[in-house]
Amino acid sequence: MKIGMASDHAGYEYKTRLVELLKKKGYEVVDFGTDSEVSCDYPDYAHPLAEAVEKGKVDLGVALCGTGNGMSITLNKHQGVRAGLAWNSEIGRLVKAHNNANVLVMPARFISYPMATRILNTWLSTQFEGGRHQRRIDKIPV
Repeated sequence: MKIGMASDHAGYEYKTRLVELLKKKGYEVVDFGTDSEVSCDYPDYAHPLAEAVEKGKVDLGVALCGTGNGMSITLNKHQGVRAGLAWNSEIGRLVKAHNNANVLVMPARFISYPMATRILNTWLSTQFEGGRHQRRIDKIPV
C-alpha cells in the first residue's frame, strides 16, 4: 500500500517520524513535504497530496498541520478526497468506519506524538462499515 504524507511547518516533526514508522511497517511512502520547520503555507503541500489521492497515485493520505483545520479544508476541496480530522484514536476509527476517510488529518500542536501514532494505527486498521454510511457518502458531490 502506498501512503502520501504532507505537513506544514507545525506538523513537520511528526510527519518525519511517521514516515519512518510507516516504512518500517512495510508501507511505501510518498512525502509531499514540507521539509523543515520553517514557516510555510499548508495548501502548498495539501494540494499535491490531494491530487495524488484523486489520481490514484497513492492509496491513502496523511496530513498534519497545527490545528488540522487548514489541511482538512484544503484537502476536501478536491474531488474524491474525504479528509477526516482526528485528535484521538476513537475519532480516527470513526472517520474511517463511518466516513471512509481516504486522508487522515491530525492537529500536531494539540496531540502528543504517541497519540499521533495511536490515531494513525487505528485508522489504518479500521475497515469502512458501508451500509447506511455508504448511503450518506453517496450524497456528497464528487
